Amino acid sequence: MRRPIHARIDLAALRHNHAVARKHAGDVSLWSVIKANAYGHGVLEIAQGLRDVADGFALIEMEMAIQLREQGFNHPMLILEGYYRSNELPLFAEYQLTPVVHSEGQIDALIAARLPVRMPIYLKIDSGMHRLGIASYSLATCLKKLEISQAVGKVTLMTHFADADEPHGIAVQLARFKKITDGLNMPISICNSAALLRFPEALSCGPLAANQNWARPGIMLYGSSPFPAIKTAAELELKPVMTLTSEVIAVRDLRPGDGVGYGGNFVARSAMRIGVVACGYGDGYPRHAPTGTPILIAGKRTRTLGRVSMDKICVDLTDLPSVGAGDTALMWGGDEATGLLSADEVATAAGTISYEMFCALASRVAVEIVD
Repeated sequence: MRRPIHARIDLAALRHNHAVARKHAGDVSLWSVIKANAYGHGVLEIAQGLRDVADGFALIEMEMAIQLREQGFNHPMLILEGYYRSNELPLFAEYQLTPVVHSEGQIDALIAARLPVRMPIYLKIDSGMHRLGIASYSLATCLKKLEISQAVGKVTLMTHFADADEPHGIAVQLARFKKITDGLNMPISICNSAALLRFPEALSCGPLAANQNWARPGIMLYGSSPFPAIKTAAELELKPVMTLTSEVIAVRDLRPGDGVGYGGNFVARSAMRIGVVACGYGDGYPRHAPTGTPILIAGKRTRTLGRVSMDKICVDLTDLPSVGAGDTALMWGGDEATGLLSADEVATAAGTISYEMFCALASRVAVEIVD
């Protein structure tokens, strides 16, 4: 017997979102970012859903890229943290994987490996995020090593924006990237979802034609806005790919003064009717979601009450007298027929981001793939 909670992954919605990214990108090619198990959606399923439309796939895990190769995926594949040890480089060559190179040590390892092929690389430049990337003062040395090396093929310049989803945007980092790379006749890859949607001028700021450059859409492919406080997913014409639903498994009547859940931190001020939904933080629902987090019950909007438990959420049914045990609870996602509840709205209420909620989907939750 299965618990009623399950996640539905809509591949048609995924391709719709990819088409939105394509519209914004114009002639720029798209790396479909499927790292972290495709943001919790299932990497093999998402890759299959995008097989006919993706220009290439970007991942963190070399092992998963190899698995995709063995499943017959011939697309370009970008490994976003590159290689960690030099003994991984023969596998990069064998499976035709493109590493992101972000340190001088990685360049030295690649040159020393004496691979049988000239490996294309993405050279990541730190333009202000200060996470990974070649510092501006080291770039000339690194480029000189690459220029004289017989180990390296095509070089694409890459950076990552720290503030593309913030109101003040990317102007400072973009200007810094342009200054650092001035005079370098190489393709670029600098736009994530937020930059792709908000700052189209960044797509082709390099010296080459737009069709030589690549963008890296991630969260938008899964139907969430990268900047929900600025524009919602619906306003961006994005559709939810993951829908998380369960059922009401019990209904309780409360009297004034009754507490709900661990710690009783929600206390009824008057007579209330509540429902218990089979979903909790053990399923991936955010434990820190407070009273008042939105949820749809039988297609009608209501709120959570009290603390989220490992396996259960309590919800307010006081104004929903017709709802009872067995009725559907929608935690996020949905469509026009069932009702829509944006994962971004739930995440905002819970003090987190949709990325984290998607990635937290537990293995015990049954997953249905629809197309």
